[in-house]
Amino acid sequence: MASENNDQVLVEEKGSVGILTLNRPKQLNALSFQMISKLTTFFIAFEEATDVKLIILKGNGRAFSAGGDVSAVARDCINGHWSIGTHFFWNEFILNYIIATYSKPQVSIFNGFVFGGGAGLSIHGKFRVATENAVFAMPETGIGHFPDVGSTYFLSRLIGYFGEYVGLTGVKLVSSEMYACGLATHIVPSKDLLLLEEKLVEADSLDINVISTIIDSFSHVMIPLKQNSAYKMMNVINKCFSKATVEEIIDSLEHEAVNHPEEWIKNALQLLKKASPASLKICLRSIREARTEGIGECLKKEYRITSHILRNHVSKDYYEGVRALLLDKDKNPKWEPSRLELMTSEMVDRYFTKVDDPNWEDLRLPSRGILTKMGVISNL
Repeated sequence: MASENNDQVLVEEKGSVGILTLNRPKQLNALSFQMISKLTTFFIAFEEATDVKLIILKGNGRAFSAGGDVSAVARDCINGHWSIGTHFFWNEFILNYIIATYSKPQVSIFNGFVFGGGAGLSIHGKFRVATENAVFAMPETGIGHFPDVGSTYFLSRLIGYFGEYVGLTGVKLVSSEMYACGLATHIVPSKDLLLLEEKLVEADSLDINVISTIIDSFSHVMIPLKQNSAYKMMNVINKCFSKATVEEIIDSLEHEAVNHPEEWIKNALQLLKKASPASLKICLRSIREARTEGIGECLKKEYRITSHILRNHVSKDYYEGVRALLLDKDKNPKWEPSRLELMTSEMVDRYFTKVDDPNWEDLRLPSRGILTKMGVISNL
């Protein structure tokens, strides 16, 4: 396959390694429809190519990927029809499924922001290498959406109730926290990335043990795992975020804030109180249900929820959140319903049902050669 240099995704082969580089640095590699289409094409092509044994996925600039280009999706829906947005998410979720069920190892390099849709390209893969510059977040509840791209699957499988904490609050995690909770498999200094890539090319192997040994030789964990801030927070996270409802989670955190006035608890409360009430309730239910679901089931459910969100029939929070946070940038979204108690269980139920539209259909996932995904989250 020829190298391509003037595109939103750069494609290169070095020996037996296929290298895909996200190339919208000014947009923090926010995923466009063009990028999703090209990534899908080359993930399939590399999987079928007998001379390609390993995939490396990385980003140009100061981000791996800051997520999907949600502003463009919202504008397209407003100026056209809500189904334009579902077309974007349909293709994105198909790509997430291909990556989650991939037959060859994938090494994702987190040298910068890893938000939303960027997590869907990477966390489902086998190896997730974070540098000192890595920052992870699933910030969707703050813009009236919910964590998707298969994140209900991997968030529900993080240690304890850490997934609920990350998904509901949209909190930003640094590389050591990503490693502690299992989102990153390794921490490698950014200065060593080129040499790491060279060694992976030289190895000419699809053996995950060989690849793991190479990455291990560059890996540094600066803080002993049990002393990591994420681990120190776990008792409170498990106590509060295991509650049955969002209201109970917030009440529990407020109680902890009185007895243990730590900054991270205050921050979590602020993030929860700024988020869309509808999004919070959808998020909690989707993560809880995902604990007993496979990746395919999670993506199908997420597609239903996303379609309802774009259709705008229950809550208009997605369009309001994009307006307030990304377009007008007044940072003052007017959520509707405005309070958690006004978002009833019946309203939440509607997001999990089939969309009542003759032109809509449930997500159809492609047949895959392997039925279970390779990139299982590390349970540390």
